[in-house]
Amino acid sequence: MAFNLAQTVLSYLRDYPNQKFTAREIATWICKAYPDLCQEKKHNSQALNTDADLLQQLVAEIGSQRPRLQKKHPELKTTEGRPRKYYYSEQSDDAAVVEAESAVVAHVAEVNGAKFSENGMYPLLSQYLHEELGVYSKRIDEKRSSNKRGPNGNRWLYPDLVGMEDLAADWHPEVQSCIAQHSDKRTKLWSFEAKLLINRSNVRECFFQAASNSSWANFGYLVAAEIEGQDTLKELRMLYAAHGIGVIKLDTENPADSQVLIPARERDAIDWNIANRLATENRDFLEYVKLIKQFYQTGDACPVDWDLPELLD
Repeated sequence: MAFNLAQTVLSYLRDYPNQKFTAREIATWICKAYPDLCQEKKHNSQALNTDADLLQQLVAEIGSQRPRLQKKHPELKTTEGRPRKYYYSEQSDDAAVVEAESAVVAHVAEVNGAKFSENGMYPLLSQYLHEELGVYSKRIDEKRSSNKRGPNGNRWLYPDLVGMEDLAADWHPEVQSCIAQHSDKRTKLWSFEAKLLINRSNVRECFFQAASNSSWANFGYLVAAEIEGQDTLKELRMLYAAHGIGVIKLDTENPADSQVLIPARERDAIDWNIANRLATENRDFLEYVKLIKQFYQTGDACPVDWDLPELLD
């Protein structure tokens, strides 16, 4: 007797609301829960010679049936990035954002035994940036701003993290010395806005916040611990085409597995006029500018001054 794969997947996810599973995890459960039906499926197909072949086929079928199943059952939701995860939730997109920002939603709740919040993303992001992209990063705390322009005067002005990339790190010392008088060619400056969750409800607000507070940098990125829904990623790609802000999916369990889903479009020049306002009104950003100046003068990034992972333990 054949079974309805789509309904089996939906029923399984409904039994574990808000818990996220990859297609492979679901397929593995199906093989254990319905061994006789799975073996029958394997024997009826000339292409399935081993249990591994069967498992991979189930994974592929789950993926291929997802769009139709989601259209019929909007409670079936998915995350974007690698690997895609499936879950069942009757919660609205707005409610999911509110709950995520309160740091109580299950899929971002536990990291190293502690409750996970947006602040918990920063050291993980710093680790990923340094180890995988070669970027020195620094946290910018908007609470250290002067607020001379009133309570909303600095809204969407400061990124969560800023970064510096040393383009000449592997260059010959003589070449480094030769370009010392052209310090702007030695570095690329980065800006990052971090969010726990991006979905259809808040995608445009999050994107334009990143666009606003990254307008001074060579590269601007929106970073998310979770991105939910294929339409959300489509929207981000559309907005990127107009504004050039990239997207990073941060893997909170293993930062090295984080992904640049959309590479940022490079701006050729730093907008030092905007950078001046940031430095004038925020002590953390002023410190960042001082570190860049120090690097231009010495050619040494001085790791102890940056938020590098080995120094955050």
